[in-house]
Amino acid sequence: MPEFTRLEPHVIDEILRICEVMLAEFDGTQATAAKLTDVRGFGDFESAQQLAAGYKRKAMGTPESAHERVKQFIQALKQLRDAFATGGEAFLDTESDWARQLAATDPDSGAGNGHQRAQYGSCQPV
Repeated sequence: MPEFTRLEPHVIDEILRICEVMLAEFDGTQATAAKLTDVRGFGDFESAQQLAAGYKRKAMGTPESAHERVKQFIQALKQLRDAFATGGEAFLDTESDWARQLAATDPDSGAGNGHQRAQYGSCQPV
């Protein structure tokens, strides 16, 4: 197994393009998630008000809320993009932290417990 992975410049450019497309999509998703707190039409019963409050909590305000999860994905994706933008050199330093953050967004993952770190050597553009 080679000690490093070599990334061609066109591959890095394609990865950066994909990251930018994904970030644009996540920006739209974040705007949509911010609107989820506008809960109306549940009625005046106490149980209806409790249900509306539960929807608001799931939308924003807790680390597990939709808005926060989207924000976490954006942050992880920006770190990945920035790592590749430097020619891949910073990818090794960022990969473990990025993977941990991404795994933490999955409630079934045990916040990254058991995460197997990908095996990479130095990434160098050709």
